[in-house]
Order: sequence, then structure tokens, then C-alpha cells
Amino acid sequence: MVSATVVRGTAVTAALMSLLVVPAHAAPQRAAATTAAPSARALPKPDVDGLWEVLRTARRQGAPGAMARLEDRGAVYWAATGVADRRTGRTISNSDRFRIGSVTKIFSAVVLLQLADEGKLKLDAPVNRYLPGLLPDDRITVRHVLSHRSGLYDYTNDMFARTVPGFEAVRSKVFTYRQLVKRSLGKPRTTEPGGAYSYSNTNFVVAGMLIEKLTGRAVRTEYQNRIIKPLELRDTFYVHPGKKIPGRHTRGYLTPDTAGAALVDATEQTVSWAQSAGAVISSTRDLNTFLSALLGGRLTSPAQLAQMQRWVPAGSTQAYGLGLRRRDLSCGTSVYGHTGAVQGYYSYAFASKDGKRSLAAVANASNNGTLHNTMLRTLESAFCGKQAEARKRPATVERHEDVAPGVPVNRDAR
Repeated sequence: MVSATVVRGTAVTAALMSLLVVPAHAAPQRAAATTAAPSARALPKPDVDGLWEVLRTARRQGAPGAMARLEDRGAVYWAATGVADRRTGRTISNSDRFRIGSVTKIFSAVVLLQLADEGKLKLDAPVNRYLPGLLPDDRITVRHVLSHRSGLYDYTNDMFARTVPGFEAVRSKVFTYRQLVKRSLGKPRTTEPGGAYSYSNTNFVVAGMLIEKLTGRAVRTEYQNRIIKPLELRDTFYVHPGKKIPGRHTRGYLTPDTAGAALVDATEQTVSWAQSAGAVISSTRDLNTFLSALLGGRLTSPAQLAQMQRWVPAGSTQAYGLGLRRRDLSCGTSVYGHTGAVQGYYSYAFASKDGKRSLAAVANASNNGTLHNTMLRTLESAFCGKQAEARKRPATVERHEDVAPGVPVNRDAR
């Protein structure tokens, strides 16, 4: 049974959630993190009104629409404002599908950790053991790739140095994994293997190659068999090289580099430039289900989940594990998941340490640094409640983690 309360023209729903299906190889219990993180504490009540205000602010800052779904121990709260399609004016809805960008990286990491559980992969083995001759340095391990410490240059720096022209040049192209890796290897490495964190999409292109080599099957098939089917994710797809989002979806709009220029509809594209680094399509419901299952210990063994949460510094309020990001919020709470940027969409999927509170949010505009920083405040409302300090002070414009340091972001777009 679902109950709904309408408040000032908005709806907040609460519903009992069905139990997730547990894959045969999954562990019966979750693992604790093995490295230091802010201490666990009881979560404050979520600030649903604050969540709505963040979404309204995102619209004022250039997003045609924005939405979020918060799940907390069986209760579901949703919020959505604006339009999914600027041409038709159709209202955005949490039933819409959208491109999740680099949240895809968690899917790729989970598959590789499952392969480690099955004895088919060792995290500290050289990538070249499994893909002979691919990389110029035998010291680069699978762990280095999954934690962005390989030093492999991010080819998207050059590909999207000019936002709209760069996108239009690859919108319909189909790349092989090796073509993307070759683009990276033509540039100097950013660090020695095992050095400091340096975000690079190249790492998760290599992850996709590892998945396909070790299983003999396509990344799409492994996502489907290992994650999507067991968790009954109705809205989650890996569509490559097809360009369309199946079913009901929100359209995505790319902000040009020139302030004030018209938004570009970027919905239809192959996303072949990203593939296993960012080509999954999903919904807020499915992302919450996925993160809750992962952090609840339903997708890997406790040992591999602990490996996923061996953190390295990735900024003043962040750390990175294996395909998983930790964000430390203003109230002292940490949340776990990933952000996603793909042309037209900023997406956010995070959950509490135990997976029992989860938030998925999206704005259907990208290349707008101010908008990105505003949408990050959905995490404060969802996990810090009215204790959140971030809404009371100007936020420092933060680079989006999905974009390597050399890529410009339009900070002044409104």
C-alpha cells in the first residue's frame, strides 16, 4: 500500500520496498571498511523541504528540470520540478530514465570484484597479465586502474576541450576500446603507477576490456547477468552503440562554453567515447536499489566490498576506493557512491554506509559548474537534514569528478 501527502503542490510518498534478490554468489552479510573514514553516527532526519529547494535552485541556474528520489529504511520520498523535454513541455518525473555517466564505473568495478571473488582476477596483478601488451608499464595493476592511480592520461581532455564541437564530433561515432586507450597512450602519464589519485576515464575503458577478456562476453551481458537481472532493475540498460534511450526518459541538454548561448539537446548519442566508463542508462529508483544492494553486501563478498572501500585521498572532502567515491558531508556523515556527467546530464547516486538510506538525483543539463555544485547539496539535505551547513554559505565551485582537470566547465552559465 502506498500513502501520499501533497504539500504546497508537491508530493511526498512513502512506500514499503520489496526485498532485493540476492545473487547466488553474494555474501550473506556486508563488510566493514578497512581504512579510516569519519566515524559512523546515527543519521538525522532527512530535510525533504531542503531537497525541494535545491531542485528549484537548480532550475534557476539553467537546468530545464531536476529530480531526486530518497529512500530511508522503507520510506520513499521523491521530488521533481521542471520539464523533461523543452520542445513538448512534458513534466520531468522520477519514472523517467536518463544517462548516468560515470555512475557506470561502479557497475564495472562490481563485475571485476565479483570476478575476483570467483578467482578469475587478482587486484594486485598487472593489467598486462590479462591483456598482454596493452599498457606500456607492467607495474600498472588492476587496483591502480580501479582507483585512478594508474597514471593513464584521460583522453577526454582533448576530446572535449571545446564542449559542443567536441561532442558533435563524437556524437555518432563508434570507437573500439583499443582506439580509446591509444588516444591516452599518446600522451605523457600523469603519475607513476600507484601514485596520487588522478581521475581518468581511460582507467574504466581498461576495466571494460578486462571484463570482456576474463568472461569472454560483452560488458552489456555481464552487467545484465550479474547486476541488472538479479536486482530486477527495470530501467537499467547498457545501450551501445545505439543512440536512443528506450522508453520514457528525460532529455539532456548541454550548456555551450559561451555564456548565454542556447542549450544543445544531447540526448541521442552513442556514448561510445565512454562505454564501460559511462554509457549506462538508469532511473532514480534503480540507482537507489543498486547502491543499497552493493553497500548492504548483496553483490560481492565482505572481503571484496572491503577492498572497494580502501580509500585514497581525492580532494579535501572526498576519497576514492575501487570505482566507489566517498564524500564527507558538513555534518560529519560520509556517503558512498558516484557522480555522473555525460553530455546533458548531471547525476548523483549515494547511500549511507549500511545502504539503508540512499539518494539518486539528476539535473538534465551539464557543463555548468554552478549547477553541479548546487545539485551536490541534495546530499546535504538527504543525509544531514536540517543540520546541513552547506546551504547557509556560498559553495566553492568544484570541478566535476567525471571530467579530467584539463576540461573546461562553464561556471557562469545560468
